[in-house]
Amino acid sequence: MSSRIQELLKDKEEKIDYKKLIRDYPWIVKKNQDCILSPDSDGLLCGLFVSYYLNWNIKGFYDGKILVIDKDTNVKDCIFLDMEVFRKNIRSIGHHMVLFNLNRLPENWEEFQNCIQPNNLRNYDGYKHFRLKYPLATIHLLIGIIGSKIKINIPESAICPLLFVDGTFNVLFKYPENVLNWLRYLLANEKSNPLKPIFENEKYSVFTLMKAMDDFFRKRDEISIFKERGDRLRISETSGSPANLIKQGQYYDLNLDAQDRIKKFLKLLSDLTGWTYNEKIWSWEEYKLLKFTKKDFSGSKIRLNNATYTDLISKKPLTWAMISGQNIEYTLEYPDKLV
Repeated sequence: MSSRIQELLKDKEEKIDYKKLIRDYPWIVKKNQDCILSPDSDGLLCGLFVSYYLNWNIKGFYDGKILVIDKDTNVKDCIFLDMEVFRKNIRSIGHHMVLFNLNRLPENWEEFQNCIQPNNLRNYDGYKHFRLKYPLATIHLLIGIIGSKIKINIPESAICPLLFVDGTFNVLFKYPENVLNWLRYLLANEKSNPLKPIFENEKYSVFTLMKAMDDFFRKRDEISIFKERGDRLRISETSGSPANLIKQGQYYDLNLDAQDRIKKFLKLLSDLTGWTYNEKIWSWEEYKLLKFTKKDFSGSKIRLNNATYTDLISKKPLTWAMISGQNIEYTLEYPDKLV
C-alpha cells in the first residue's frame, strides 16, 4: 500500500504560486467584506481569522440544508468560507474533493470560476487521485494565502486548535506521505510561511502534543451538551428542519443557549490564537432562512461513476463533496433558491 501512494506521488512536487492565486482571486485578501461560514470548527476558525486580519463581517452560516443570513445582507455580496459554491457569481473557498474525472470535465465547470479549491488547483480528481486529496482544513489554506500577503502571527498556543480542526491531528499520522507533499506544495517549510510554526514546531514531542491536545479536548467538552459538541453550531436537524433557530416574525434568531455555547468556543479559540473575537461583527439574530435539499449517493443507492456524476452536475447542485471514493453528499436548491 505504501509503495502505491509513493507511486501516485511521483511528479507531484509542484508548489503553489500565491502571487498568481491572489491575482486570479483578489477578493481573498480584500478588507471589509461579508462572509458566510460553515458552522463547524473549520468555519469558525476561518471567520475568526478573517475578521481579525481583514475586518470581515460574519453574516451567517450554511450547513448544506439550511442557510441563515443577516436580513439586510445580499448573498451575492458574501464570500462563503469552508465550502465550494457551484455558482460563478458567488465567491467561495473550500477544501473538499469535487471533481470525479478530470478527463470528463463537466460542460458547466465554469460555475466554479470564483471558487478557490486546492484539489482543483492541482488537477486532482476522485477517480485517480482520491488518496492524494487535500488532507488539511480550509483555515490552513487561508493562513497560507493571506499570510503570503500580510504578516500573520501564530503563537504556540494556537497549535492545538489548528491541529484539532477537521481532525488534522489524526490525518498527520494516518497519511504522512500525502500530508508532507501538501505541506511542501503550500510552502509550509519556508521560514517566512505562517504554516511553518504549526507543522514544524520544535517544542512539541508526540507526548507533549498529546497532553496539550487532551487539555484542548477537555475545554471543548466543557462547552458541549448532549448531542451538541462545543465546537459546532447546529442549525439543522437530520430531517432538514431548523435547529436552535427561533422564528421572530418573518426572521429567525439563534437561541440564547446555542449563542452562549458557540461564543464560549469562539472565546476559547480567540484566547489560544490571539485572533480577537469582536462580537459586533458577528450576526446572531434577525436572519433570513433558506431551506435546501441535501442527499447523498449511498442513501439513494446510486453508484458513483462517470454517468451518475454527470447526471448530478447537470442538476446544478449548490454544493457537494466526495466524502469517500464511492459517495458524494450534495445540496440542491429546493425548496428555496440561493439568489
